Amino acid sequence: MALAVTFGLNAAAPARAQIGSERYAAIVTDARSGNVLIAASPDEQRYPASLTKMMTVYMAFEALREGRISLDSPIRVSGHSASMSPSRLGLTSGMTLTVEEAILALVTKSANDAASALGEYLGGGSEDRFAQMMTMKARALGMTRTTFRNASGLPDLDQVTTARDMALLGRRLMQDYPERFSFFSTPHFVFRGRTHWNHNRLLQEYDGADGIKTGYVNDSGFNLVASAQRDGVRLVAAVFGGASGRERDRHMMALLDQGFGQMGVAVAARRSMPSFMAAAQAAPMRQTRLPGRHMLVSTQAAPLRAARAGRQAVAATAPKPREAARAARAARAAAPTAVTTARPGLLRTVGTRATLRPAPRLEQGDAAGGRPVTRPAAAPAKPKAQAARHRAR
Repeated sequence: MALAVTFGLNAAAPARAQIGSERYAAIVTDARSGNVLIAASPDEQRYPASLTKMMTVYMAFEALREGRISLDSPIRVSGHSASMSPSRLGLTSGMTLTVEEAILALVTKSANDAASALGEYLGGGSEDRFAQMMTMKARALGMTRTTFRNASGLPDLDQVTTARDMALLGRRLMQDYPERFSFFSTPHFVFRGRTHWNHNRLLQEYDGADGIKTGYVNDSGFNLVASAQRDGVRLVAAVFGGASGRERDRHMMALLDQGFGQMGVAVAARRSMPSFMAAAQAAPMRQTRLPGRHMLVSTQAAPLRAARAGRQAVAATAPKPREAARAARAARAAAPTAVTTARPGLLRTVGTRATLRPAPRLEQGDAAGGRPVTRPAAAPAKPKAQAARHRAR
């Protein structure tokens, strides 16, 4: 049975486009325990789009820890990787980039060419082999309804996942690689003189947000896996099938507010925050390496400092109900409750079961601000083996 999330009048408008859509699914979990706080079709298979890159990055983190690669390891770009559809970093055949640059390109620009190049590198020269490794890792992590077919998330009929599986992957990224998780909160990075911005606007618009990944193809709608922490409580949530990037983001923020409320964290009314991106775009960039973070990001002068100061001023005046949160947590500890996937008044039943749409005809990548980038429809599908040979060339 499929479920859909409903809210009060002030939250219904941004959620309306998703409710009842066959592409919609959502889940909110407590990152520490894995308890499900809110769920809507959490086990229905959906197209992951660029959420796929979360597993590509997970595999890179694993290789880094095992010493098989380093952040400075060079990756040579193949013609196959250079031919990927947008979003793109603009790589060309024969170009090289480092593992660190590839990871940053995935978590900010959501670059499909960089994802393919990193996948080929980790897969011993074959992205198809790497996709098999990704699926095997998914099974090992407990992602039982997920199958990967490429490193980027570009459309493939057989590449599917669920909201529950992606929330689990988000939790495992922060639990297994806490020293690397800050990659997902990188606001932007500079590659060969060009600045690439993170598509996840929750990093600037939602208090406590620190990741994780956006995604979009025609048949998935606008997807997002998000993490946020307030008053010692961390949530990981997934939304699939948003009608636009903006509506997806508003829906996610409403879900997170509901989740924090269930965990006893009082949620203050959201306020208008100075735009990090707008301030940064107003001045030239300079590149720096932040101590202890092992990643290149860009910093600003006066406009960026003003935006940061504005956010700090808003945060300083916001109420900090720590005492109420502690009392609520103590009450929960004294009276354990069963894990639920619904909240009275929050969920309702939808009569039809959501199903996957036919294979997509247009291939698209993420685009900041919800502006998809398209390419012409692909030629008629070839038999699978023949298509694989064609891609390898």
